[in-house]
Amino acid sequence: MRHDRVLERKVGRVGLTGVARCAYKQSALQGKFMSRGWQSHKIGRRENMRRAFDVGSWVAVLSLLAFVIGTACASFLWALDWATKARLAHPELLFVLPLSGALVAFCYEKLGRSPRGNHASGGSDLLIEEIHRPSAGVPLRMTPLILMATILTHLCGGSAGREGTAVQMGGSLASAMGRSRAVRFLNRNANGQALLAPHTLLMAGIAAGFGGVFGTPLAGAVFALEVLAVGTLRFEAIGPCLFAALVGDWTCRSWGIAHETIGVAAITSTRLDVLLTLKIVVASVAFGLTSRFFAASMHATQHFFERTIRSPVLRPVVGGTLVIALVFLLGTHDYLGIGTVAQGAHSITIASSFEAGGAQPLSWLWKLVFTVTTLGSGFKGGEVTPLFFIGAALGNVLAALFYAPVALFAALGFVAVFAGAAKTPLACTLMGIELFGSSYAPFLAIACFIAFLCSGKTGIYKAQRAALGAQKRDLATSALATSALESGTRSDKEPS
Repeated sequence: MRHDRVLERKVGRVGLTGVARCAYKQSALQGKFMSRGWQSHKIGRRENMRRAFDVGSWVAVLSLLAFVIGTACASFLWALDWATKARLAHPELLFVLPLSGALVAFCYEKLGRSPRGNHASGGSDLLIEEIHRPSAGVPLRMTPLILMATILTHLCGGSAGREGTAVQMGGSLASAMGRSRAVRFLNRNANGQALLAPHTLLMAGIAAGFGGVFGTPLAGAVFALEVLAVGTLRFEAIGPCLFAALVGDWTCRSWGIAHETIGVAAITSTRLDVLLTLKIVVASVAFGLTSRFFAASMHATQHFFERTIRSPVLRPVVGGTLVIALVFLLGTHDYLGIGTVAQGAHSITIASSFEAGGAQPLSWLWKLVFTVTTLGSGFKGGEVTPLFFIGAALGNVLAALFYAPVALFAALGFVAVFAGAAKTPLACTLMGIELFGSSYAPFLAIACFIAFLCSGKTGIYKAQRAALGAQKRDLATSALATSALESGTRSDKEPS
């Protein structure tokens, strides 16, 4: 109505011709605004389509990556279970340990170096260094070498774990897949730029391997962020790491892998009072000092073998012979292997440490000696599962000393010694929650963070960096990582 009255006034003043001109200008102005609105709508729709394309590519790349790594972890766990059962059925395999160590060292010496220049013997430290400062990438040959070496170590009785194997497999597979043409094609946004940098793919591979082998995806995601530098996290990769850890765990379970539920039923509800808190604090200090002793012993043993025995092939021969001598000295096989399967009714294992009388006063120390001798002399495998054994056995002893709940202290030692040795208190707290339940979160957090504070400046990973200045170096290397990926798209895939 108002519009009509305006037109009537204009008719009286300027006539029909003026009215026509005014109406034309008004309709043109309205059309201009309508066209601008339509253009903004089209731009918004295009932007939403680009984002949907980017999310689809992101999910496709990480799903493929985590599925392959989860399948590799499942294969590794099957082989590890077979090797453990074969060793228990044939104890005489222990005498082949020196020979198997020499074979492993020979294979690494002859086959470990890739055409790109990196050597597979770098292990987990190579992965961390590649994330900090990308260079030639992680060789794909690390996967079959570490798988073969770990299975041989466990088959013949070496004291080692499985975390190192899963992490190295995940990292090497992620690096190789990131260099492949198929993944480079998928790893593009709508503008043709890289979605995930090489160091992010490496971190996602570590998370998928850790989450798949232990069945703890939350801990695996945070571990990949936390292990790089002491006291800091790289939150820009938390999405890819969490997604990859979840898919890796689901894939591993889909292949029929059943993870151990160690001590969950043994832990009863305990109230956090002042006295119990003080006991936990004192025990956590002991866990941290044990972590420090383990890391220092590991590095010192490796240095000793490298300094006194020049040949890498002979080092595991001497180390394997020492392990055999320790078995005859103690008269038990309890400290061989991964420490999760009992050889007899009264064997000491991780699970037995959650029960009163399930460990001897020096069980934690002997497991430490066996593990340091095995890995320090050149055998392959992880340190984490032996750290679980050491922590749980020490917790069993401290519980008897402090008149505290045995299962609770074993659980605290289980994660706290690992937290101090690997410098990953947050990841270990989450691991404890995933394994033992959220009702024990305050106990677990106290133990892990105090153990971390008491564990010294260095841990089991030599490539780990201090938090001070790490973020500046990461910013400087992020551009280098992205440019490396961009240059990789213009070149053919090189052999690993």
